[in-house]
Amino acid sequence: MPIEFKQTQLDNGLTIVAETNPDAHTAAAGFFVKAGSRDERQKLMGVSHFLEHMMFKGTARRSAADVNREFDEIGANYNASTSQETTTYYAHVLPEHLEHAIDLWTDMLRPSLQDDDFDMEKKVILEEIGMYEDRPFWVVYEQAMEDYFQNHTLGHRILGTNHSITDLHRNHMRDYFNERYSPDNIVVSLAGKLDFNQCVDQIAKACGSWERTEVARDYAPPTPHATEQLLTRESVNMHYIIGICPGPSAQSDDRYPAAVLSTILGDSEGSRLYWKLIDPGLADEAELSHQPFDQVGVYMYYASCDPQNAERVEETLDHVFDTAGDDLSSDEVERAVSKMAMSMTLSGEKPLGRMMALGGQWLYLNRYMPLEDELRRVQSVSAGKIEALLTTFNFHPRTVVRMTPRVMS
Repeated sequence: MPIEFKQTQLDNGLTIVAETNPDAHTAAAGFFVKAGSRDERQKLMGVSHFLEHMMFKGTARRSAADVNREFDEIGANYNASTSQETTTYYAHVLPEHLEHAIDLWTDMLRPSLQDDDFDMEKKVILEEIGMYEDRPFWVVYEQAMEDYFQNHTLGHRILGTNHSITDLHRNHMRDYFNERYSPDNIVVSLAGKLDFNQCVDQIAKACGSWERTEVARDYAPPTPHATEQLLTRESVNMHYIIGICPGPSAQSDDRYPAAVLSTILGDSEGSRLYWKLIDPGLADEAELSHQPFDQVGVYMYYASCDPQNAERVEETLDHVFDTAGDDLSSDEVERAVSKMAMSMTLSGEKPLGRMMALGGQWLYLNRYMPLEDELRRVQSVSAGKIEALLTTFNFHPRTVVRMTPRVMS
């Protein structure tokens, strides 16, 4: 039997999508909530990530220990993550355990949010913030996002700040949960060997009573800024640099040539930055990525090197981006396309990969795209399409943040 796409929506707006594959040996389920740091008010910065942690602290039916034990009992590969725009909960299991995995998530997504759990987890979040403050890349990244997006909520820190987390109260989290974890703001994605109708019946019984809030995301566009900032620290011995500039959004067809261009210029191996900076030993790391957000996108580049090589490394970065369309050969494009197609195919061979792709597609595009269609779009990218892209997105304006060792007096 062939792979089939199926989709339905409950009366309360909860969307369920699936790619069924009777020949698969596993099944995956994910709950995609359209809630991230972008959707937080300034004083609630970090609440989405904090709330993700609280989902594992127990429900009216299960304790935190029960949650961990039951996932272990079914041998699940499970986790959760929070980004600027999405909070995702997923499990990858043998088909006979999919019903149990769905039962766990539908229960956990209506958590107890007890005071004791909240206070204890607040300490964990503050410790996590402190841990990331000791990571130079993370410090430079957060500063670059804040500088680029200025007052736009895409510049919010996913973990929040010491101040925002310390001041956060459980009732603030409860209000945010009631608003954002609305069924019409959630997509359930399924993939692999499964009975779609049976899954829908189970989800409808568990989630059909959830009340919708008609919540909507604020799509006010950011205004890119060309700024530079230098951070210094006595505790670092490397030079770090991150640059951000405009790129295509998640909804733009330009995201395909943008992804291929990023592979050509800044993949971790075999790219122009690799051969100009990594291979000759000028930099330890040098990469470029395209990050498509909801209705907006950016390019982000990152490099780290010995401070004595900083000037040469930054000159090389500028040269690579300013001459991105020069000498762009069909062979170079074909190599990047093949590399991307291989990565997409490997991910798509697993129900977990297809479940993730399907959930993201529906959340951002509200439509289904088979793996074969995605591959065709990538494989249709040519040097001409990349050159056309560069007339609109030419790596300017750039927001640049650097961190370098502080010279001891």
